[in-house]
Amino acid sequence: MSGECSRDGVDETGAARERGVTNSIFFRLYQWFTDLAMRFPALLLAALASVGCFSQEPIRSKVNLVNLSFSVRDSRGALVENLTKDDFDVLEDAVPQKIAFFSRSTEVPLSLGLIVDASGSQDHFSKQHKHDLEIFLQDVLGPKDRAFMVCFGNHLRLVSDFTQSSTEILDGLTRFEHDDKHFPELGPKEARELGTAFYDSIFYSVTDKLANEKGRRALLLFSDGEDNSSAHDMMTAIETAQSANVMLFSIRYTERAHGKLSARNKYGIAVMDRIAKETGGTVFDAEVVDPHTYFRQIGEELRSSYELAYYPSNPIKDDSFRKIIIRPKKDGLTVRAKTGYFSR
Repeated sequence: MSGECSRDGVDETGAARERGVTNSIFFRLYQWFTDLAMRFPALLLAALASVGCFSQEPIRSKVNLVNLSFSVRDSRGALVENLTKDDFDVLEDAVPQKIAFFSRSTEVPLSLGLIVDASGSQDHFSKQHKHDLEIFLQDVLGPKDRAFMVCFGNHLRLVSDFTQSSTEILDGLTRFEHDDKHFPELGPKEARELGTAFYDSIFYSVTDKLANEKGRRALLLFSDGEDNSSAHDMMTAIETAQSANVMLFSIRYTERAHGKLSARNKYGIAVMDRIAKETGGTVFDAEVVDPHTYFRQIGEELRSSYELAYYPSNPIKDDSFRKIIIRPKKDGLTVRAKTGYFSR
């Protein structure tokens, strides 16, 4: 027989002949294409552009870069501002990570949300809220900073949109105290039967106001941490703030019945502690700490901190929570940062 057959019964000589014909066709096409390119280059470029080879749309790739803002204090509570990336180890789920970017930020513009609890449990503190807000706006808000204010009960009212004017924010609060229904709502309208949408106030302040802002971002929460009418829960509020790198600072006002804490009070205290810790912020008891003191500390942490970023060694998007530890190599230093993120 002139042809040889493989074990699969295929005529190998015939297959080789077909490959030769195919190669010959491709060679002639290549020669024709090359000749065309030499004679009519402009025509060739136009043809390629028409099929998108020279599209102006940029190539996009999704990179798993994890960004962290954090502050460092020494054993006396003073900020430490002279450290480098070599002074830290970063671990994700106990696995060491390589720091890709590192910088120290000072005097960065701030984008802030002032979230004021106007529900019934805070009636006793309304004057103190306003007094403390005046101190904050005087002591912390700088000429390059912008802030908005939301007052909430069972509705989230945008009392003042982003502004650099302390007067505008306080005027909005005064008008809200006299008529709380003539302000736009933040987030979608919800049918809430009870009176405190604390978690929703965090969620929508992040998603609708801060998520697309540049610079350092934070929410200052003037509340007792109690909630009974939100569409979102505590962990969703925390995750939303973590994902957007928004720090939550809790300024807690808790009314005690006959000097004692109720179970509801204790729950609110635990909430205020948790949301601050998980997002890299701090919690303050407004009845114990002088407002000048805690606002000064908040201002320090927001304006003078470190930024680092790394590409996680585990790039898989599996919706799991990744715990992050920033560990200083020098003794006596304490790092405050968010505790992790969800890999989504």
